[in-house]
Amino acid sequence: MSNTPATDEHSSGRVRLRDRLTGVSEQPRRCVCPGSYDPVTNGHLDVIARAAALFDEVVVAILHNPAKTGTFSIDERAAYLEQGLAGLTHVTVAAYANRLVVDVCRDVGAEAMVKGLRGGTDFAYELPMALMNKHLTGVETLFLPANPAFEHVSSSLVKEVVRYGGDVSGLVPDDVRDALVERLRG
Repeated sequence: MSNTPATDEHSSGRVRLRDRLTGVSEQPRRCVCPGSYDPVTNGHLDVIARAAALFDEVVVAILHNPAKTGTFSIDERAAYLEQGLAGLTHVTVAAYANRLVVDVCRDVGAEAMVKGLRGGTDFAYELPMALMNKHLTGVETLFLPANPAFEHVSSSLVKEVVRYGGDVSGLVPDDVRDALVERLRG
């Protein structure tokens, strides 16, 4: 047997097989959690926190089209995300306009993106995108099942409920709820 460590080829260069098996690496494991986050929900925050437990670094990518007007500005979305994720030290929030998420992954050095799935409909919608992203750049998409407490929550549904006078307490951070009520009912 040789004293030379076993190696294999990896997209980011030569990585020692032992290091891949033990999780030890010189490069931090980084993922991107993409979304519009308009507004951020407690379901989003749950998925991001769970991704942070799996990766060394998480980039929360607010993807947006500047030609479209959202309920909240990009700066507001970023502020609400940062407030909701304040206890996580290895999570950063950044906004990206008119970009493919795989280009964001490449720019930040992410090996994967993490998305939450609420059910079969989300999976049917997300799977073709995951396969295309893998085809384009080799970036893997990891799906985390939604916490059952939030599997019925979507940003658009939250906005609709608020617009018609419903209470979304517990589904979004309190400051987001208050801002939605002011904006959509005010």
